[in-house]
Amino acid sequence: MTAPSRFARAIVAAAVAVACGATMVAQDRLSGRPFASRSEVIARHGMVATSHPFATQIALDVLKSGGNAVDAAIAANAFLGLGDPGNSGIGGDLFAMVWDPKTRQPYGLNSSGRSARGMTLAELKRRGLSQIPANGPLAVSVPGCVDGWFMLHARFGRTPMAQLLAPTIAYAREGIPVAPDISDDSRLRLSQRLPATPAGSFANLRALYMPGGQFPAKGAIFRNPDLATSLELIAKGGRDAYYKGQIAKAIATHIQAQGGFLSVEDFAAHTSDWVTPVSTTYRGHRVWEMPPNTQGSAVLEMLNVLEGVDLAKAGFGSADHVHWFTEAKKLAFEDLAAVYAEPGSMKVPVEKLLTKEYAAQRRALVKPDVAGVYDSGFPVDSHTVYLTVADKDGMMVSLIQSNSLSFGSMEVAAGTGFALHNRGMWFELREDHPNGYAPGKRPFHTIIPAMVTRNDEPYLSFGLMGGDMQPQGHVQVLLNLIDFGMNLQEAGDAPRIYHVGSFPRSGHVPNVGELNLEAGYPAETIRELMRRGHKVTHAYGMYGGYQAIMRKDGVYYGASESRKDGYAAGY
Repeated sequence: MTAPSRFARAIVAAAVAVACGATMVAQDRLSGRPFASRSEVIARHGMVATSHPFATQIALDVLKSGGNAVDAAIAANAFLGLGDPGNSGIGGDLFAMVWDPKTRQPYGLNSSGRSARGMTLAELKRRGLSQIPANGPLAVSVPGCVDGWFMLHARFGRTPMAQLLAPTIAYAREGIPVAPDISDDSRLRLSQRLPATPAGSFANLRALYMPGGQFPAKGAIFRNPDLATSLELIAKGGRDAYYKGQIAKAIATHIQAQGGFLSVEDFAAHTSDWVTPVSTTYRGHRVWEMPPNTQGSAVLEMLNVLEGVDLAKAGFGSADHVHWFTEAKKLAFEDLAAVYAEPGSMKVPVEKLLTKEYAAQRRALVKPDVAGVYDSGFPVDSHTVYLTVADKDGMMVSLIQSNSLSFGSMEVAAGTGFALHNRGMWFELREDHPNGYAPGKRPFHTIIPAMVTRNDEPYLSFGLMGGDMQPQGHVQVLLNLIDFGMNLQEAGDAPRIYHVGSFPRSGHVPNVGELNLEAGYPAETIRELMRRGHKVTHAYGMYGGYQAIMRKDGVYYGASESRKDGYAAGY
């Protein structure tokens, strides 16, 4: 999530243009695009793109000292748990995709955790719950991040784990200046969430992240010696120090004291899984996403629908471009809300949803001049970090890691130095739903890393954080690159679309949803969309955070999110 005061502006500017009768958008004087964009980063030997400058520097140092892309990705992710603790950390889950230059194929890693085996649906209903609360112990499933690091490292890594964690340990003890966007966003999220809780609640979180009554201001020095201690235990004792040692005991003791159910047995039983990514083709490119329990397949559904539309002819920012994108999103998210879950619980196999024949049937439902009415959303506002790394040997890593909501469950076990995520809140408390709650089950996940190949060669490693914005962002980046001919940085800097749909859980009747547009869309486009029945709102939209690396003719191109604090760097 980005703050409204930063580079990305919501539709307010476009609304002003409408009010003034404007008919065109000023072009950037260098690119000719209707938006400003800085240049791509270009290098031969390695490339890193993250959302924090220190994370990028740490990963680049790992590459230059002989580590590979997996090593660098782990080191960067470890730092983000310190530098951007609301969105990431070792209290959350992780998904990754790795392009292995030796076997010449992508591998997916699902490092999401499972619900407490001692917590039953009957008990949740006995407590009068219609959904699992976002705040508190019931939403905490076993965090998978640390196990994900060690799974990645065991298969691909070569630099000792203690060496990869050392920079973050040092920074946590000596302190770091808080980055601007991270300070703004963390203050906003905590101010939104804490007033709804009893006075004095979440004392451990307040002590750790709000030492002066609120999250530190930009430039303030933030220290976290407890996190340094936890990382030292992991560096010395491996993943078992987390899942079978004092960290697991501290978390289980804390959760149970707050009325939750996670146990040391749940931690000891945790496993991550190597999975086969799912894919589809789009105009000569093969796009790879993670299979359920993630929403990655929604990206592929959207692309399959849009492949039958001449978007290049429509042009970027046209009413047809925005309309067809939005309708494809609604169709894919209708499936997402209804059937996506842990694979063993899905009533419709994901392979059926990804066929070109199914896409043609769905495309036929779209009315070119009328906004469709669907249950086309889900109640999510996820907070995440995404990073990507490529090395001199051609290995590429696409990694995403999250606390779910900012600061997750708001629960912090004493002495650990990190917040525990609340991914379990996305379970449905219904026996008949594929994502219905059950003990020892993985919940539906929003976080999705992605890759693209061309002619069986690695072409693009990319992602975009931000809950239900993620599939929408993935598709928009790909349309910008493939249909609209943008370069890698322009593809992320272009003004974005964020559609928020209706969802059955809310009790609302199906509707067209709300269509948020960043500044940069022509007034005539907005007028035409409204004529077609779209509800173009003035509300601020969650437009996500993008990082990407492209490989072309043996050279790496890097791009990073202009709406956030980080950057891309290579050597």
